[in-house]
Amino acid sequence: MREIQFREALREAMTEEMRRDPKVYLMGEEVAEYNGAYKVSQGMLDEFGPERVIDTPIAELGFAGIGVGSAINGLRPIIEFMTFNFSLVAIDQVINSAAKIMSMSGGQYSCPIVFRGPTGNAGMLSSQHSQNFENWFANTSGLKVVVPSNPYDAKGLLKSCIRDNDPVIFMESELMYGDKGQVPEEEYLIPIGQANVVREGNDVTIVSFGKIMKVALAAADELAKNGVSAEVIDLRSVRPIDYATIIKSVKKTNRCVIVEEAWPLAAISSELTYNIQRNAFDYLDAPVVRVNSMDLPLPYAPTLIEAILPNVKRTLQAVETVMYKK
Repeated sequence: MREIQFREALREAMTEEMRRDPKVYLMGEEVAEYNGAYKVSQGMLDEFGPERVIDTPIAELGFAGIGVGSAINGLRPIIEFMTFNFSLVAIDQVINSAAKIMSMSGGQYSCPIVFRGPTGNAGMLSSQHSQNFENWFANTSGLKVVVPSNPYDAKGLLKSCIRDNDPVIFMESELMYGDKGQVPEEEYLIPIGQANVVREGNDVTIVSFGKIMKVALAAADELAKNGVSAEVIDLRSVRPIDYATIIKSVKKTNRCVIVEEAWPLAAISSELTYNIQRNAFDYLDAPVVRVNSMDLPLPYAPTLIEAILPNVKRTLQAVETVMYKK
């Protein structure tokens, strides 16, 4: 094991898969000559050349469509969006072409493509560059949606996504690219749709995914100081969702708090809440509580960002609510 950055884990995953399979290629804005907007693809142009690491114009609809067409015809593209905020320009190709071709062709065509890039808040970027669309894409039949929270998961999951025969949305965070973590030197894969119990506990279940796992784990540390044992679950993917792991935990702890960066209406946390009450209602000692971003476009000011996004304070308050400590 060695400690590497999140961006390095992603780079290793792509590089290893491109070495293994000549049909895999990377395409997006600034991925080649500039080594990637976040330096995720640094050095890949030198190794694989401009036919497999391809710079594009600022035209997401165009290069997403090229990627979908090439996937249908036997290649395995990785399409990088500089941010998923820009994926809205290409959403017709993602949803109406990539996600539906298997069904519309009666199984004659598959679309093994990965759309990847950062999602959500990344600091003082204001409303148009700070949105979360995990729940949007997860609401699309035919897509898989993966949201890793650490370098180890990022590498293992991205390799699995590149090998998958379905279209996959792979969502990262600009704020995580410099995060370091232990990653094995030998090859490994992490199955899509398998949640991870990051921390075991008995008093309350806290569920999250992506960079908000940092909030969940920090809250669990604070709770431990006061004698509260929190079980923390990292979803890893939000389509498919590993309901079984969550239900098993809730049946043990009898309480659940879900922490998610997206807006509250029709969020992943809404779906989880429904499934928990449907499958573990008799085990609940309190209603499930959600901690989401406030229902507002994200502002520019750091103080307002802190107030609107899920944070440790709001998570602790939610735990107090389900434990009737208020």
